[in-house]
Amino acid sequence: MIKIALTGGIGTGKTFISKNFIKMGIPVFYADEEAKKCYQIPEIIDTLRTLFGKTIFTRNKLDFKKMAKVVFCNPKKRELVNQLIHPKVMESFDAWSEKQNSPSVMLEAAVIFENDLAKFFDMVIVVDAPEEVRFERIRKRNPSLTEVEIRARMAAQMPQEEKCRLADMVIYNG
Repeated sequence: MIKIALTGGIGTGKTFISKNFIKMGIPVFYADEEAKKCYQIPEIIDTLRTLFGKTIFTRNKLDFKKMAKVVFCNPKKRELVNQLIHPKVMESFDAWSEKQNSPSVMLEAAVIFENDLAKFFDMVIVVDAPEEVRFERIRKRNPSLTEVEIRARMAAQMPQEEKCRLADMVIYNG
């Protein structure tokens, strides 16, 4: 089975492109959706509470907006969360892949290179788009984010130019 990673910075249109691969018969596993499930695991919640205290919780429930403010502004804390979540996501992807009846499968995730995950794939495809297009897509999708918050999220990821250099293939989605 061929394992393909589809990656690119926030706002490049990975999900839009992934739907075209689904139409071609390639099953797609969405890392963000799986990561959200991981945040429901009691051990992960306990670890996050130990790492960050009560600052990222509202009424004893994990508050993703509060966590985003902490994580996107602090690379060390972001790395701690990534080390906690991404191994679980990859375990789920592997289990899911084994159940697929297809010669190839795809994982869609923004941070393949940032988390040293490319080595687990036969091919890495990067979706690219101009920064101003990405910014507007993010603003439309998340109107409550400020310009500073959007820029912080974009800056938290590897620069697009570097992702494109590391890719086996680039899909321009401008």
